[in-house]
Amino acid sequence: MSYKTVKKAHEFRIVEKKSEFIGYCAPVKSEDEAVAFVNSIKKKHSDARHNVYAYVLREGFKERFSDDGEPHGTAGMPVLDSIRKLGLTDTAVVVTRYFGGILLGTGGLVRAYTSAASGVLKEAGVNEVGEYTVVSVHANYSDYQKIIPLASFFGARTEESIFSTDIDMVFTVKKEKSELFIREIIDATNGRARAESVGERIDFV
Repeated sequence: MSYKTVKKAHEFRIVEKKSEFIGYCAPVKSEDEAVAFVNSIKKKHSDARHNVYAYVLREGFKERFSDDGEPHGTAGMPVLDSIRKLGLTDTAVVVTRYFGGILLGTGGLVRAYTSAASGVLKEAGVNEVGEYTVVSVHANYSDYQKIIPLASFFGARTEESIFSTDIDMVFTVKKEKSELFIREIIDATNGRARAESVGERIDFV
């Protein structure tokens, strides 16, 4: 079964009424990793007024968040909601706030923490992780135009294409779709193309 997580660690900054909000995110595999990430940001910004965080894990289906001194519901929950809205798991986010001297009010805080969290997640990008099958295909040029639309339909990623007397291609496709993908290639080319599974892996797409 596939799932989505943040692609990489990233940083994103916004300023709202002189308060600086710095969003950080990272992919994590366990609660220990999530806590270590949160603590690393807290240490980096030990002089900040607030280090708000949230994380979502597949391990134990855990969700945790902290307002870190901000009014209840104005900080940690908006950060958590930003993770949820993108359908992410195994993801941790910390938003550091340096107070600028102007009170933002409840609505202002929610908007600012949401903007910092969603901003860093969107810039970092999303990966889908799951079980994939590697499919090797050997075909002639006339059948090539039949195979490419099939690959697109099945969501298969082209890993390699070698154009010689014939064409040799390598695709990765979700494991649960691989057998049908292979059959459809063979049927569409009336058996002229050779298609077979040559391996499996857990991958990012």
